[in-house]
Amino acid sequence: MKRACIAAALAAFFLLTACHKNIQTTDAVQRGINNYLAKKGGLSAMDVTVTSVSFRENEADATVHFQVKGSTDAASGINMKYILERHGNEWVVKGRTGVATGSNPHAQGVNPHGDMGGMSQNPHGGGMPALPPGHPAIPAETPK
Repeated sequence: MKRACIAAALAAFFLLTACHKNIQTTDAVQRGINNYLAKKGGLSAMDVTVTSVSFRENEADATVHFQVKGSTDAASGINMKYILERHGNEWVVKGRTGVATGSNPHAQGVNPHGDMGGMSQNPHGGGMPALPPGHPAIPAETPK
C-alpha cells in the first residue's frame, strides 16, 4: 500500500512538472527570437545570437547580436534589445527597446529589420543617423 502511494505521488509530480516547463533559459529565448525573425525573412546571411537575458515573471529582456555570417570581427555586428512574453511553454517577442548599438549599425549593408521599424530618424533629434566615414552625403529631402 505504501509503495502504491509513493508511486502515485511520483507519477503526479512528473505529470505536473512536465506540463509547466522551466523556459527561463537563454536557449528558450533564442528559439523565441528565431521564430520571430523567421517571419521577417531576409536574415539567412546573418548569425543571430542572444548575448544576455534577464527574466521578470512572464517577461524577458534580451540583447541580441546580429553579425554577417562568416565575419570574425565582433565589432562589425549590431545589438538589438527585445522584450519577450511567456505564452505557455515558449517566448514570444512583444517588441524592441532602445536603438541598435554597435560600431557600424549598417554593417555590410545588412539591416536585420528591413526598414529599422521606423527608426530611420536619429533618435536624439535631427535627421539621419551618423554615416560611416567616407559615405556620400544623403540629401535632406528626396527629390520629387
